[in-house]
Amino acid sequence: MSLGQRIKLSRLASGLSLRNLESKIDHRVTAQAISKYERDESVPSSGVLIALARALDVKEDYLVSDIDIVLEKVEFRIKHKISKREEAQLEAQILDLLERYLTVEEFLGLPTVVWDMPRDAPWPVWHNLAEVEQASLSLRRHWHLGLDPISNIVELFEERGIKILSIYLSKIDGLVAQVRREDKTVVSVIVVNQSHSRERQRFTVAHELGRLVLDVASSIDSEKAAHRFAGAFLMPAETLRAEIGKHRKTMSWYELFALKTIFGVSVQALTHRCRELGIFDNSLFQLLLAKFRSRGWSNPPFKEPHETIGEKPKRFERLCYRAVTEGAISEAKAAELLKISVHELVRLIDEPPVVEKKLLKTQPV
Repeated sequence: MSLGQRIKLSRLASGLSLRNLESKIDHRVTAQAISKYERDESVPSSGVLIALARALDVKEDYLVSDIDIVLEKVEFRIKHKISKREEAQLEAQILDLLERYLTVEEFLGLPTVVWDMPRDAPWPVWHNLAEVEQASLSLRRHWHLGLDPISNIVELFEERGIKILSIYLSKIDGLVAQVRREDKTVVSVIVVNQSHSRERQRFTVAHELGRLVLDVASSIDSEKAAHRFAGAFLMPAETLRAEIGKHRKTMSWYELFALKTIFGVSVQALTHRCRELGIFDNSLFQLLLAKFRSRGWSNPPFKEPHETIGEKPKRFERLCYRAVTEGAISEAKAAELLKISVHELVRLIDEPPVVEKKLLKTQPV
């Protein structure tokens, strides 16, 4: 990635226009000059480079770095329209986060974990959505997961070579992307909305995994297929039936929220899954949906009682602290990668963490 590309990437990640950036550097150069830098038609002086780095909240070393990664493919989870500017800003954020992630892996001499995709994947979904169930079971067998609920899906995916990034997304739930490194290796990335609850994030991550492992025929709705995969992966049919029974005509609030805790999903996702498996008949399904709507849970921001904070991706942070404590990088470099101050870094190294509150605000049932 060239100097110009890095300037543009950092500007887009900051949400700045060319004129905004001109103002932030006190008009040392014009927006037209910055545009030429971004197109690699000219090179900023050392003084302008320092000013640009400060305005973009990056180090000069980052702007002149020779690490090269390219975002090849981005698939959004839902078909909400976002502007070209919003899309470019989001892609810039992904590249920025991922480059810092890959950088600390290189400092530690760690090979980037290759995504553990089974040889027989992607699995075909050519006739109906029921084929998704077998795909989910096949992946669980390949990863030796059995049929138990998954306690931390983010940690699981990162152990299997899928990078998870948490970003504030204003209009979408999540996305899947692929990034190619200069050595031609491909890194698979799933991005989740950091403002969402743990239950929504878990479903999003599983949904994006479905995009990676399913080969969906054009005659089948790929969004529905990925949804079905997420439900099957998080709530295996055999396990769910063992917990709830094979057929139910009524359902208590207590059971719904107990199962929400067991599987780490929303009660709405749980209800849809039970309908898919025939555990709930249509009458009970519609009754529960009506109750969810009456309480406002079916509309944005989809708040349910007893939601918990998201499963924050932590591998990148762990690697940064490991690198600094092992002497692979300086405290200043670690702070730069983490985008915190050196003072904050030292405090986090030397002091035990404060216990986080696990529950978000709730509402009565």
